[in-house]
Amino acid sequence: MSFLWNLLKTAKKSKSVVGIDVGSSSLKVVQLRRENGAAILETYGELALAPYSGGEAGTATNLPADTIAASLKDLLKEASITTEDAGISIPFSRSLLTLVTLPKRDDANEQKTIIELEARKYIPVPVSEVQLDWFILPEPLSEGAAPADKVRVLLVAVHNDELKLLESVILQSGLVASFYEIEIFSTIRSVVDEPVKPVLVLDIGASATKVYVVENGVVALSHNIPQGGQDVTRMIATANSLTVGKAEALKKKYGMNTVPGSYDPRTIETAFSRIFEEARRALTQYERTEQKTISTLILTGGGGVTKELGAFAKSIFSIDVRVADPFAKTQSPAFMHPVLKEIGPEFAVAVGLALRKLEEVEE
Repeated sequence: MSFLWNLLKTAKKSKSVVGIDVGSSSLKVVQLRRENGAAILETYGELALAPYSGGEAGTATNLPADTIAASLKDLLKEASITTEDAGISIPFSRSLLTLVTLPKRDDANEQKTIIELEARKYIPVPVSEVQLDWFILPEPLSEGAAPADKVRVLLVAVHNDELKLLESVILQSGLVASFYEIEIFSTIRSVVDEPVKPVLVLDIGASATKVYVVENGVVALSHNIPQGGQDVTRMIATANSLTVGKAEALKKKYGMNTVPGSYDPRTIETAFSRIFEEARRALTQYERTEQKTISTLILTGGGGVTKELGAFAKSIFSIDVRVADPFAKTQSPAFMHPVLKEIGPEFAVAVGLALRKLEEVEE
C-alpha cells in the first residue's frame, strides 16, 4: 500500500474529481475538471465539525466515522459536488515521516529488506499497527547528498486505525476514493513551486502547526508544534469575554487588522509569536545541520492564517514570506479571484488532492 502514489485503482474515470480534506476542526472539498490542459474549479466548500458534537466552530474534534460521514454528506450536498471520484487526506498527526540514511544495495530486493528492517527502529509503535511505505531520494539530492555507499530514504507510516476510519467515512458517504494521501504531500503539490532550493512551509491547523522543509519536492524535515488556530481563537475569546464561536468568526473576518469594535490584534500576537519562534528554531536547526539556506517561508493551513498574518510573520523571520495561494493552479472566473486568494490557505490540502486525482484519471 503506497501513500506516495496510488493506493487503489478502483475509481471510475470521470471528467470531474473531488479532493476531500478531513481536518480536525472542519471538512473541506474542492471539485475540479480538466479542460484544454487546465484545471477548472467547479465548486468548493467547507463545513465546521465541532457543531456535530455540540461544540463551537474553530475547535478541534475527534469524531467517530459515522458522524464524519454524516457531516461530509451534508457538505457534498451544500457544495453541489457532482462526482464520486475522490482523493482523501490523512492527518499528519496520524502518520510518521522521517528521513534516514541507510546502506545502499544494488539488488532491489536486498535494499527493500534493509529498509523494512531499519524502519522498525524509527516507528514508535509495533509495525503491525501501521501501513509502511518509503521513497528512495534520487541522487544527487543536493550538495549534502549521501555518500555513494548510502541512500537517503523517506519513511512513511500510517496508523491502521486511521485508514479504517477513513475507509468507513468514504463508504458511508457514497464516494470512491482511489487514494489516501498524507496532507503534507497534498499541500506541497498545491503551494510549493520551487524545484530545487529548500522552502519552509508553516501549516497552521486548528490544534497544531506543522513545520516542514521541502527540498527537491521532498520533505527533508518535519516538526509538529502543539499550538494552532484554536489557541488563537481562545485567546480572543478570553480577552474579550466572547464565546469561542464568536471569537472564531471575528478572527476570520478581521485577522490582525486593527478595527474599532472588534478586538486588539496584540491579543493574538502572543500566540502567533510562540508558533513562529519554534518554527524559527526548526529552520535554524535545518540550516546548521544541512549547511543550506532557506530563503522562503510559505504560510498555509485552515486553522490560523488570518488577514495580515503574512506581514506579522515578515517582522519575525528574516526571509521572504508568502501566503499560500493554491487556487492559482486552477482556473475560475476573474470576479472570484480575490475571494479565492483570501481563503486559499484553508483549501491547500483539498486543492492538492484534487490536482493529484486529475493526474490519475488522465493516465
